[in-house]
Amino acid sequence: MTEHRIVPVILSGGSGTRLWPVSRESFPKQLWPLVSDRTLMQETALRAQGEGFAPPIVVCNHEHRFLIAEQLREAGVLDARILLEPVGRNSGPAIAAAALLVAEEDPDAVLWMMAADSSITDTAALQAALALAAVAARAGRIVTFGMRPTAPETGYGYIEAGAALRDAPGVHAVARFVEKPDAATAAQLVADGRYLWNSGMFVFTARTLLEEMETHAPQVLPPVRQAVAERRADLDFIRLDEAAFKACPSISLDYAVAERTARAAVVPATIGWSDVGSWSALWELGAKDAAGNVALGDVLLEGAENCYVRSDGMLAAVVGLTDVVIVVTEDVVLAMHRDRAQDVKMVVERLKAAGRPEAVAHNRSYRPWGFYESLIQGDRFQVKRLVVSPGRQLSLQSHFHRAEHWVVVTGTARVTRDEDVLIVRENESVYLPLGCVHRLENPGKILLTLIEVQSGAYLGEDDIVRIEDTYGRV
Repeated sequence: MTEHRIVPVILSGGSGTRLWPVSRESFPKQLWPLVSDRTLMQETALRAQGEGFAPPIVVCNHEHRFLIAEQLREAGVLDARILLEPVGRNSGPAIAAAALLVAEEDPDAVLWMMAADSSITDTAALQAALALAAVAARAGRIVTFGMRPTAPETGYGYIEAGAALRDAPGVHAVARFVEKPDAATAAQLVADGRYLWNSGMFVFTARTLLEEMETHAPQVLPPVRQAVAERRADLDFIRLDEAAFKACPSISLDYAVAERTARAAVVPATIGWSDVGSWSALWELGAKDAAGNVALGDVLLEGAENCYVRSDGMLAAVVGLTDVVIVVTEDVVLAMHRDRAQDVKMVVERLKAAGRPEAVAHNRSYRPWGFYESLIQGDRFQVKRLVVSPGRQLSLQSHFHRAEHWVVVTGTARVTRDEDVLIVRENESVYLPLGCVHRLENPGKILLTLIEVQSGAYLGEDDIVRIEDTYGRV
């Protein structure tokens, strides 16, 4: 590894329930364009490109691997190493795995750990803060970024800045970490002047992190070491050993190391940071009209003030309301006062308890070949729309309980049906009887869109027998 280059480590593990119904487990907030025309994942990766940076390591769960790989490719980040967690174990094991991977090449390399779902508007100030942090990290410190607070925010943890470090100008020792406070305590912390928001970003060398984890969280490293040692390649991904990683405790880096180490340091910074943790935060970040409204999508406002209204589907008309959030997706409408933005997670918990699919999944499901969405469901039948990207193909598969009828709407399909290979063009169709071995491909240069009509006794997604698959899912 080239000397002095910083290794960005991007953690993409959260589900962002406070931004439900847009952010859900199947497609969380980091994969959405919420503050610009790029997704939060893309914005994060692009902050750590160019001179001075090594190729990034992205740690994510295996369900999101193809989505993340595609978004990085679209952003021009072509050299990322994507490390797959077989199960979620919080940030401690995730960053330990990345540090062990880097330490194989250079244990003294500086790692910059950051979440994939934050927003930063002042990149010049960020780079200046990162340069200060890197100096302290090379001196053996575990450095976090403390954001100078602009309000008594209760959704963030706080850091009390201690004495300035002699060997790292602009960096302070950490006096203590403070859990997310109530409103009165938050007001006191902000008035004090010594307290900073905890951004969750850290800078350290691989050696320092592993030494401190060995000291303060020794139960984490052995299973992670085994998971890294027994990793395997899966197409363009690095897959950690499942059995070993499952043995890791679930613990954040803050609890495992940062709040226990004597080496903790903080860089006070003003970089326009937000964790994009609620709809009220997006209202604060958004471009407002003369009445203070942020409107995105098909929205009509009449006499509304200081509202956040987003529609990803039908027209949303808002009349005479003040300080509200209204979010419309294809299957959900959320309406609430902006002051209750932190309570969205309570709705998600109730939906999960009731077994409602809207809690975790969108109607549109993404696959490495494209996506599908359900249009109509009935007794023994279902109608879906499938969109296949150019050059992509579904697995060679069969079903035990359903037959399918495909109608091509746009593009050209190559269909394998048992021993036959058929070319199906726009306004043409093909029938796939129950039990036949079949595959759908898009050989063209434009998107292939088709309507799929399923009929049978059972129509679940688990009624798929994959015989051959380009994406390693057999």
